[in-house]
Amino acid sequence: MDRFARHTLIFATLIAASACAPGALAADLTVVLRDVRAQTGLVKAALVDSSEGWDGKARPVQATTATPAGPQATFVFKDVKPGTYAVMVTHDENGNGKLDSNMIGMPTEGYGFSNNPRVMRKPTWDEARFDIGTQDVAIDIALH
Repeated sequence: MDRFARHTLIFATLIAASACAPGALAADLTVVLRDVRAQTGLVKAALVDSSEGWDGKARPVQATTATPAGPQATFVFKDVKPGTYAVMVTHDENGNGKLDSNMIGMPTEGYGFSNNPRVMRKPTWDEARFDIGTQDVAIDIALH
């Protein structure tokens, strides 16, 4: 094999290896959370990839928490593989480890979902899901 062919083969191998590297076909998902009303407790965000994850029967793909610092919060989920996902956010305003609700079961602390569906119940997987490809994505969620 001559020198040019050998260099071409090495270059092609490096290109192929970089395409298979972790994160090569992954995107970052930025979630901008609006209408954070209390500056206490923890804001929790979970990224799920199935109806089972949505219903709490499977672990989230990624989850994160933050202490509120103003009316907006930003979460970044790194290296998300292409697929279908949904995001749920809760604000445990009093820090008791749960989303409090009133006598009829309506949450009294902040919550929100991807696609901001206008429903008076937890939205379904189909109402909250969205697709992520190989390009970075940003979504906006309003807390209720």
